[in-house]
Amino acid sequence: MNAKIGDKKTNFEKVKMLIDRDVDNADIIVLPEVWSCGWSPKIFRESAENLNNSKTIEFLSNIAQEQNSWIIGGSIITENNGHYYNTCPVLNRKGELVTTYSKNHLFSYYGCEEGKFVEVGKSPVMVNIEGIKTGLTICYDIRFPEIYRAYRKAGVDLLVNCAAWGLKKPIPWECMTRSRAVENQTYMIALTQSGYIENYEWNLGHSRIIDYKGETISEIKDQNEGAMCAVLDFAPMYEFRDKCKCIDDIRENYEVVYEENIFA
Repeated sequence: MNAKIGDKKTNFEKVKMLIDRDVDNADIIVLPEVWSCGWSPKIFRESAENLNNSKTIEFLSNIAQEQNSWIIGGSIITENNGHYYNTCPVLNRKGELVTTYSKNHLFSYYGCEEGKFVEVGKSPVMVNIEGIKTGLTICYDIRFPEIYRAYRKAGVDLLVNCAAWGLKKPIPWECMTRSRAVENQTYMIALTQSGYIENYEWNLGHSRIIDYKGETISEIKDQNEGAMCAVLDFAPMYEFRDKCKCIDDIRENYEVVYEENIFA
């Protein structure tokens, strides 16, 4: 979806319309990063909500109950005792808030100042969704394979990255989302906003579901709004891991030994 900057009412209405139109009998519904307020760090704090009294969580709770689905709620800006975070909420089928993950890496380059308005989250969060261990990440986290490896070592089955990824960086997005799936032998949901942001910047709008071998099994391209879907079969993934136990070959230490060429 393309979120309208600072307009939660419009963004709520769009999400409701897209889900009612395009989603049917889903076990898990996933939304993109900052879908309720749009990607504009300078408005993050005025858009922030406390999780104990959040209109966005109430909205997502209603959808979860109406659809009988789990919701991985992309991300919203949260506030707690004067501290602000870019936070992914997860709700179960009953509409109950099960857990949250706050973005561990903040993008503050090329004129973007995310780190000026929100703080870094404390740790990765893996949630059990009816037996599927799901590792949560947000946007810029994708550049850090360490967090995904930590999830894999913890037994993750499904990786999720909810993003508002810029149009100017298609190759990093497409390479890194695929790489995180392949190197961890894990399904990956890589979801990004589409459409215009502001100040002549656009979201990439290429969301994909990638399997444990790196194959794209569902995608949305070309700035389209709507839902992609896939049925994930975990049995062959577990079998593949048993046959190719890459995780067991990881060394405890990769200390680099630097040898100067004394013959130069």
